[in-house]
Amino acid sequence: MKFGGAEIIERFATPRGDIQLQRRGMHYEIISNGTFVMATYNGESEKKLVRAALDACETERCSVLIGGLGVGFSLAEAVRSPRTRRVTVVEIEPQIIRWNRTFLAAFSDRALEDEKTEIVHADLIRWISDTEETFDVVCLDIDNGPDWTVFRENDVLYDDDGLTRLVRLLNPGGVVSFWSASASPLFEKRLRARFRSVGTATVDHFRGGEPDIVYVAKL
Repeated sequence: MKFGGAEIIERFATPRGDIQLQRRGMHYEIISNGTFVMATYNGESEKKLVRAALDACETERCSVLIGGLGVGFSLAEAVRSPRTRRVTVVEIEPQIIRWNRTFLAAFSDRALEDEKTEIVHADLIRWISDTEETFDVVCLDIDNGPDWTVFRENDVLYDDDGLTRLVRLLNPGGVVSFWSASASPLFEKRLRARFRSVGTATVDHFRGGEPDIVYVAKL
């Protein structure tokens, strides 16, 4: 089936709505409820999400938590880095995990099979509340940013209570990074109220227009 010039490979109904994998030429796109989420041809900002956080972390060999698997670019960047010793990825959609083991595997160099990787099928928000694990680096890429969440339930990750929960996940001197499709002054203000230092990195958007933003906050 063709969808806007793309071939739909698989589509599923989930408790959060429809999710589909589609192919456009040699590349793949993930669409959630009609909203573009990620594709295999535009991963530079997802890689920057991980690189910027690791660069800010002073721990020699970091434990890393990644919220959201997507097409695997963030995970691949983390596992190939000599700065990481283990990488935990929390992904709510089982279809996305399966696609990363099949259709998308080559784009991440099969990062799910790396010995550093632990994949957790869970709702990130609930998992954060329940886990007793802590990390040196936390990288969040489950939305289009604090001002444009894919699901309204995810708003909690960016509000005051959510940031307090994230702080509890971090080891002393830990770093958290957030991907955003646009700048969010209010969110940056919240970060500065809780973290010792806050920085931003920009990545030119592959379609032009406003650049992607990576927020990096350090305890």
